[in-house]
Amino acid sequence: MAATSRVRHLLGRRAGATPRGWVVALAEVILLAVVLFAFTRLHAVVVTDVAAATANALGVQAVERGLHLNIELATNQWLTGHQALIPAAVLYYRLYYIVLLGAVIWVYLWHTEIYLRIRRTFVAMTGLALLVYWAFPLSPPRFALPGTVDTVAGHDILAASTRDMSNGANFTAMPSIHVGWSAWCAYAVWSALRASHPRGALLAWLFPLVMVGVVLATASHYVLDVLGSGLLLVASIGASAGWARLVNSRSAPPGDDDEMT
Repeated sequence: MAATSRVRHLLGRRAGATPRGWVVALAEVILLAVVLFAFTRLHAVVVTDVAAATANALGVQAVERGLHLNIELATNQWLTGHQALIPAAVLYYRLYYIVLLGAVIWVYLWHTEIYLRIRRTFVAMTGLALLVYWAFPLSPPRFALPGTVDTVAGHDILAASTRDMSNGANFTAMPSIHVGWSAWCAYAVWSALRASHPRGALLAWLFPLVMVGVVLATASHYVLDVLGSGLLLVASIGASAGWARLVNSRSAPPGDDDEMT
């Protein structure tokens, strides 16, 4: 009961304990829900050219061989050689949404000063990822790299893994949204704690680093997908900064705010 009271108190304080404040809080929940819903739906339909996804996968594999970055098969073989680790890896791969939700709530309640920047970065990241999926469909290693074992399909607690060629979500490997959103979580925590707890802020980056190992070992992504996720985060931070400048440049009555922008 004490924890529930604490959350209610924080929500009331964050919302300003006013009807308008509660409307703002509700609007934030709806906005993020719409963004996630739109992403999951568009993610599955944005890729329609399976042949292009396969051809791009062969191209990425060739580039990685030339750069000596082709470690996906070796990491996948290491994981399949340690069967006890496979369920944990798949759980990490699937349940990162819990951390994502927790990061949003934590920043909204305890670090309101950075919430808009963090939220804008997330929205920008989601939109930019969809654009890349549409422009560059890519089949993941577990579908396109001979010798890999699809450990996700064998241990998927959500029963979401399928080799259905009509499911465009199977061909959106670049960038890795698993790594991208995990890095966003780390960025949110780092932004909130870097001044007061610098060492704790750095520890947050362990979350995406482990995710990198997981997506490579499960043959879900290429090394270049991971690098693409890093570029996606940087581009999204830049887009968020531009978004903020645009909002701040608008003429607004004194006392008005951009909480819903």
